[in-house]
Amino acid sequence: MTDARPLVVVSQPIHPAGLQILEAHARVVIPEEPSEAGVLAVGAEAEALLIRTRPILTDSLMTSLKRLRCVARYGTGLDNVDLQAATRLGLPVLYAPGRNADAVAEHTLLLMLAVVKRLLPLDAGLRRGEWADLRVQGIGELRGLTLGLIGVGNIGRRVARLAGAFGMEVLGYDPYVSAEELGRRGARKTDLDDLLQRADIVSLHCPLTPETRDILGREAIARMKVGAIAINTSRGGTVDQAALLEALQTGKVAGAGLDVFDPEPPEGSNPLFALDRVVLTPHVAGVSERANRTIATQVATDIVKVLRGERPTMVANPEVLAARP
Repeated sequence: MTDARPLVVVSQPIHPAGLQILEAHARVVIPEEPSEAGVLAVGAEAEALLIRTRPILTDSLMTSLKRLRCVARYGTGLDNVDLQAATRLGLPVLYAPGRNADAVAEHTLLLMLAVVKRLLPLDAGLRRGEWADLRVQGIGELRGLTLGLIGVGNIGRRVARLAGAFGMEVLGYDPYVSAEELGRRGARKTDLDDLLQRADIVSLHCPLTPETRDILGREAIARMKVGAIAINTSRGGTVDQAALLEALQTGKVAGAGLDVFDPEPPEGSNPLFALDRVVLTPHVAGVSERANRTIATQVATDIVKVLRGERPTMVANPEVLAARP
């Protein structure tokens, strides 16, 4: 018997909880390759397309899938989605904003602590049999340091609360949030130049847009305090990695904690790998077991709602729904 249920293409594997929801209501197929060609090879009848990191939801891809009723992003960011094209095509863009915010905030503090406490060199030194010399070098503390947050949204506000519990002063640069609201989120509003000059740790929590690409670039890094630390759990493109590397090599920046890169994955020859003052993780801040499950069930449930003709919960372009009969 032919399965008449709608087809959903999932470009890369997702948490089983989300897959279970989709498979209860639709045919689900995962292409051999998470590329545009791979999706097109299996998706001629697709009524929904769910991506993780690949392929990019381009105008051409969405236009080619003639039966699409919605597209979905397994996560919170939309930098790999042509939102304007989706809106023009009448496709709601489903996503899960804020669903991994706690996980990313915790990871941000992990990176701060690892750099300030010199975790990597201490671990490596002890494994080499060193002891006395390591103990006299001293380690840092977060208490009393000034944290500068670039972006104080779902994740930034959580980082601000955690940092406050550590006894840090928190400055926030976010042109879309008022001073009063920033205060409620645990940060004192300031401009970017003041933040860079005063912060002992600069942490990025902004989406990747034309305005934020290389927001921590060569000129911005030059304005940072000598010996400051850079943390990035947002998107690799928000930081000029070449400029950051140069600043680390000269000592202008004392250390860094990076969970994101541009491009991803970074090449094995990346010179950042050789610096023990840099803590690197493979874009895992937001993929805790709890966050993965929550994102998967949120996005899968909304896909099913669209396929049933119901209104989804989290839509990046709600104007598309308003235009529907």
